[in-house]
Amino acid sequence: MESGGVCLCFAYISFCFILLIPRPLLVHSLFEAKRELYTRSLSICVCVCARSSSITQKFKFTKLPRTMMIFRTFSLLLLAFVATESFASTEKQTYVVHMDKTKITALDTSLGNSKRWYEAVIDSITEFSAQEEKETSPGNVQLLYVYETTISGFAAKLSPKQLESLKNINGFLSATPDELLSLHTTHSPQFLGLKSGKGLWKAPNLASDIIIGIIDTGIWPEHVSFRDSGMSPVPSRWKGTCVEGTKFSPSNCNKKLIGARAFFKGYESVGGRINETVDYRSARDSQGHGTHTASTAAGDVVAGANFLGLAKGSAGGMKYTARIAAYKACWALGCSSSDLLAAIDQAVSDGVDVLSLSIGGASRPYHSDNIAVASFGAIQKGVFVSCSAGNSGPSSSTVGNIAPWIMTVAASYLDRSFPTTVKLGNGQIFKGASLYAGKPTKQLPLAYGETAGGQGAEYCTDGSLLSNLVNGKIVICERGMNSRVEKGEQVKMAGGAGMLLVNTEGQGEELFADPHILAATSLGVSAAIAIKQYAKSAKTPTASIVFEGTVYNNPAPLMAAFSSRGPSSVGPDVIKPDVTAPGVNILAAWPPTVSPTRLKSDSRSVLFNIISGTSMSCPHVSGLAALLKTVHKDWSPAAIKSALMTTAYTLDNKMAPIGDASSSNSSKLANPFAFGSGHVDPERASDPGLVYDITTEDYLNYLCSLNYTSSQIALLSRGDFTCPNDEVLQPGDLNYPSFAVLFNGNAQNIAVTYKRTVTNVGPPGSTYTVAVTEPSGVSVIVEPRVLNFKKFGEKLSYKVSFVALGSVSTSSATSSFGSLVWVSRKYTVGSPIAVTWQ
Repeated sequence: MESGGVCLCFAYISFCFILLIPRPLLVHSLFEAKRELYTRSLSICVCVCARSSSITQKFKFTKLPRTMMIFRTFSLLLLAFVATESFASTEKQTYVVHMDKTKITALDTSLGNSKRWYEAVIDSITEFSAQEEKETSPGNVQLLYVYETTISGFAAKLSPKQLESLKNINGFLSATPDELLSLHTTHSPQFLGLKSGKGLWKAPNLASDIIIGIIDTGIWPEHVSFRDSGMSPVPSRWKGTCVEGTKFSPSNCNKKLIGARAFFKGYESVGGRINETVDYRSARDSQGHGTHTASTAAGDVVAGANFLGLAKGSAGGMKYTARIAAYKACWALGCSSSDLLAAIDQAVSDGVDVLSLSIGGASRPYHSDNIAVASFGAIQKGVFVSCSAGNSGPSSSTVGNIAPWIMTVAASYLDRSFPTTVKLGNGQIFKGASLYAGKPTKQLPLAYGETAGGQGAEYCTDGSLLSNLVNGKIVICERGMNSRVEKGEQVKMAGGAGMLLVNTEGQGEELFADPHILAATSLGVSAAIAIKQYAKSAKTPTASIVFEGTVYNNPAPLMAAFSSRGPSSVGPDVIKPDVTAPGVNILAAWPPTVSPTRLKSDSRSVLFNIISGTSMSCPHVSGLAALLKTVHKDWSPAAIKSALMTTAYTLDNKMAPIGDASSSNSSKLANPFAFGSGHVDPERASDPGLVYDITTEDYLNYLCSLNYTSSQIALLSRGDFTCPNDEVLQPGDLNYPSFAVLFNGNAQNIAVTYKRTVTNVGPPGSTYTVAVTEPSGVSVIVEPRVLNFKKFGEKLSYKVSFVALGSVSTSSATSSFGSLVWVSRKYTVGSPIAVTWQ
């Protein structure tokens, strides 16, 4: 009986094994319909086989350990299958499924290539579907694509139950709804909620003539993103022109690119005449930055855009039917403020509606900040000005372009990433990011610091790596001292086979996807600590890198660590930045003569490049402002800015508070000094309910409250203006859509009161009730608490009193945050509150 039971047991196991050969690792899905039968059988087999220690004698297997391993493996798989949940819904959707290639490599050998393995997966799910869903809507699972080069996975149309079955497979990484065929590969418009033919992207809104001026490094006029097919003639109000220069003629402009000028007198006065063998003494772009920002704001829709096979789809700007005027004021060594002033002045004179400047420097008083001064003149003429916040984060008080009349834009992540997997020789696995388009590495020796070279080897600086130490190895390089892609260049020049680019504590978990010239990936600080420790302690440390392609539906937005932060050291009475927008791993147009890394050793040519910075987030908002100006032609720049701020959101796509990549603590949350009012939501901004409008006189009164002299104010007012003597002015009374409150560190029962006025741009007869989230240590009193609007365009005022309770210790906190939201049946009009103890 015992022997027969054992034979029966192994016969049954053999049957399972044979049945599973074309469908490896799917036993728990395939047998779910009959799990009670299989579980009972498995239990019998396990019990019988375990009863006698004479099994080895009776069967005399020559390879018993392998046989028992197979038995044990499939026993565990069958037991795991018992826990599989069943789901009733059968509605199908196309998913992109990412698989861990390392988990299926051994199976590929027996099955042929990976496509056969994926087909086996689909076959098993189809059989399961036929068994489980025949009462509802059974059907084959259609395998659409197999991804083998840059990522490992496939695309298929699945029901929720089939998807859940896939999730239990060993090697499953993620399954995301098919977003690769969405409208824009920059992914920004989709992430921002812009949809073709709807809302702001309805045909009438897109047909309106809006002109966006881009002050940057110029433009590549022949790029397909700037074609003018189907566009109407240039509006008669346009006064600009296209100026001839090095390899640029007026014929390079068209009905899309309607203006192009270069400003270099200030630059040449410092650095001498521009070398026309390495740059163009014209509006033509030799660096790529200006082409990238211009197409992000207003580039035409281009099908089939991608970067070396990544982020495939159609690319286009936020207001992709807008006109573009390019003003080149930035060159190889930077931007002269005199050139910038000339460019802004000319752009306003030419007739632009929106100005986009991904440029900035250290914060200074508004009267001595050239961009602030020139921008004030622009908003006086009704031109909306959007500027980047800067890339000096995560340190506090690093934000630039802080003038209240400027829209200051921070940078955050999209839900799209380009992940990598790093596996150490000790089995530890870490996730990184990279735009490298080559093959994965094998398990290779690691080199770091002294084992890689001499002084500076830990940073992989120029000449620090020794070929005899790094040849054929993966080199660990810490960030700092030189650029990220330059480190990879140094590794490659020394004969290295790959690079692990690791963060320091200050850079947190920030993951840059860079177009490295060798197999390389960036890694966060927690991975960096573990990897460096392993490299130092292991006798023969090794690592491998796998590149997983393009992945969507990550938690986002997430604040970029590099994004500059508030509070403003010059104007702490206004929260800066104002909003955040997509600024990490943004794909947009690129000159074909400029390599993606801009390294001399990089000979690659691309039409689209993926780069990061607040330089990328700024033109997003510039394009969105153009969309809003199309819908609301009578809105002032301040009204457009208010709409974008009061409708911004502070929760990510997983309905969790927006996080901050600057910390190794993944639970760290961002605050208004990182994202301002929140992440822009253009469709909501097009119908905000209420706006906080600000006139030129309001701004000048604000300067009076800062005790600016008459000459300093005249610098900005460009006219006769005298500060009023009959009223008390305080900075907090500027009609700004946010509240910045300053208290002394020991303040207790001290109150400050600010006044605000809101304009009804929603339906007549609207009633709003206030909802307040009080900052820690502060009581907030609003009067009145209800606003009743009887007509469109009506203005109503309210007062907010902030009372310091003295309960916040300056040793533990220097700031606390809250919000003030006006709520009606249809609208929520939100304003952040930031309290700082000085």
